[in-house]
Amino acid sequence: MFTARTRKGLAGIAGIAVAALALAGCASSNPLDDGSGASAGASDGTIVVGSQAYYSNEIIAEIYAQALEAGGVTVERQFNIGQRDAYIPLLEDGSVSLFPEYSGNLLQFFDEETTARTSEDVYAALPDVLPEGLEVLDQSTASDQDSYTVTKAFADEYDLTTIADLANVTVPLTLGGNAELAERPYGPTGLKDTYGVDVAFSATGDTTVEDLVAGTVNIANVYTADPRIQTEDLVVLEDPEGLFLASNVVPVVNSAVADQVADIINAVSAKLTPEGLVALNVESTVDQKSSAEIAKAWLADNGLS
Repeated sequence: MFTARTRKGLAGIAGIAVAALALAGCASSNPLDDGSGASAGASDGTIVVGSQAYYSNEIIAEIYAQALEAGGVTVERQFNIGQRDAYIPLLEDGSVSLFPEYSGNLLQFFDEETTARTSEDVYAALPDVLPEGLEVLDQSTASDQDSYTVTKAFADEYDLTTIADLANVTVPLTLGGNAELAERPYGPTGLKDTYGVDVAFSATGDTTVEDLVAGTVNIANVYTADPRIQTEDLVVLEDPEGLFLASNVVPVVNSAVADQVADIINAVSAKLTPEGLVALNVESTVDQKSSAEIAKAWLADNGLS
């Protein structure tokens, strides 16, 4: 994969203007503000790794941090910063150097009208919308996005690998998900238009996975990094036609330090798989391990420590 060098597009300018206003409204909550008006960051060679206030994102950020430290890089952690309107400006000004992101969601933050959907197209579109001074390194195959998921028993019975294979199922299909899925472009109508698959719909809400396991529905809208994919023995169906917006884990970095971190972080991305991310999330939610413990073991298991 290429390392994307970025340039500012009109959508990027608009997105950052909104982000800057949002940050200005809560400047006192900036976790990197030392009160002097100066930004902490990479001026002394330290790489500041940030994360969202989301356990899975923090695990990836901790993996980045420990991998860099194993490579002799001085690292500062600034986790649980918040959402994009808070941390994108910090990446721009160098207060934060590196952040684990999700390709599709990042693209839509800067370009709400994007038509890119597949992993390759989304990744290729990012250089045109990211603001000047930011870039993405290699994306991983791991993702955290909408999917259509079935039980392993159902997948085995009907030889299901992709969403398209659902057209060959000989029993009535019922799709479970939040109520709003019924009207989403990737809901029942999109499923029919893109893959020729007819489904009934059940608004299962918070019990979607439970209903899938119980057989109340036989297809469910589940996020691809949900730990229950492992614990409940579920199968995420591949989406070759891009019904869903692909959102692969991708490092976004301030360009000033990109060369310093690229080799180490790209090696992490090369090892981070969809199944691997689910397993990391299981260690957090089920085994109740800390992000530091999880990252240390993962790096050792993958020969990166």
